[in-house]
Amino acid sequence: MDILTIDIGGTNLKILCSGEPKRRKVKSGKNLTPESVVQIVDEVCSDWAWDAISIGYPSPVVGGRPLLNPSNLGTGWVGFEYEAAFGCPVKILNDAAMQALGSYHGGRMLFLGLGTGLGSAMIEDGRLEPLELGHMPFKDGECFEYFTGKRGLKRMGFDAWRDVIFEVCEQFVSAIDPDYVVLGGGNVKKLDLLPSRCERGSNANAFIGGFRMWEDTL
Repeated sequence: MDILTIDIGGTNLKILCSGEPKRRKVKSGKNLTPESVVQIVDEVCSDWAWDAISIGYPSPVVGGRPLLNPSNLGTGWVGFEYEAAFGCPVKILNDAAMQALGSYHGGRMLFLGLGTGLGSAMIEDGRLEPLELGHMPFKDGECFEYFTGKRGLKRMGFDAWRDVIFEVCEQFVSAIDPDYVVLGGGNVKKLDLLPSRCERGSNANAFIGGFRMWEDTL
């Protein structure tokens, strides 16, 4: 089965089909809607063929359906008929959970995505559980994402942001006690050194996760 994986981000829409050597990328932004995603796929992937689609969605997903519209994209995601629009089977997963799925290599793993916000997911013995740790209260009346996300980096500067990332990882490791933590998302590349028990992930793992969504086992 050939799978087309669509990783929807606040800055870019990234697409890769299984068996193809290189992803394709298109700017996203506040005007991106599900209808425009269908149009983009039709335009930029016309020379590819696939049997099913995986979508990494930047907001909570419940029962394989978007629960909320993303705050940094357009509207219309909730209730959209994805399979009818694409003309094939479609599976949707939170984008951090999809990247976590592609990063997993056994045991008890916590995934933290350092991107526009703070994505999070947990996998234990192959069982995936999407999380929303970024929206939990942290300090000064603000949530974790307020400090660790893209805006936090811009507001505080790199040194303070890096210190917060180490502090947050230490807290989550202490509370959850994972075998390892995968730090993914676009901003992990800014860190030369990683906190204890952490390893560096890659946005490319989102595509591996998208392909794995159609497998029976990890």
